[in-house]
Amino acid sequence: MQYFLVKSEPFKYSWDQFEQDGSTFWDGVRNYQARNTLMSMKKGDMVLFYHSNEGLEIVGVAKVIKEHYADPTTDDERWCVVDLKKYKRLKHPISLTQIKNDSLLNTMALVKQSRLSVMPISEDHFHRVIELSNTKI
Repeated sequence: MQYFLVKSEPFKYSWDQFEQDGSTFWDGVRNYQARNTLMSMKKGDMVLFYHSNEGLEIVGVAKVIKEHYADPTTDDERWCVVDLKKYKRLKHPISLTQIKNDSLLNTMALVKQSRLSVMPISEDHFHRVIELSNTKI
């Protein structure tokens, strides 16, 4: 199993909306590094959901339910999406400040490559977020 983090601005697509929808395709990625990360996602992989620009916190966990396919929002075949399904809201969201101040989490791509909207994370990072959030997975 692999672990990832996706970012969304809450005014564009929030965790609350994701919970209402239940699942979605993750579109709009127009960065090659983020696209390559989408292409590496496999069914069953776990994904942290981060609110960017507003909130600045990890708020939930999703699962990959369908591997990459052509992005239906564009005719440009270079871009792809994956399907994600809501898994669980974190009991306590984990803020960017907490992440930066945690000796394990401060090495996450979220801190080091903050402009990426999709990024791989380590299993240790994933489990540390879950531990700090006091959420049972």
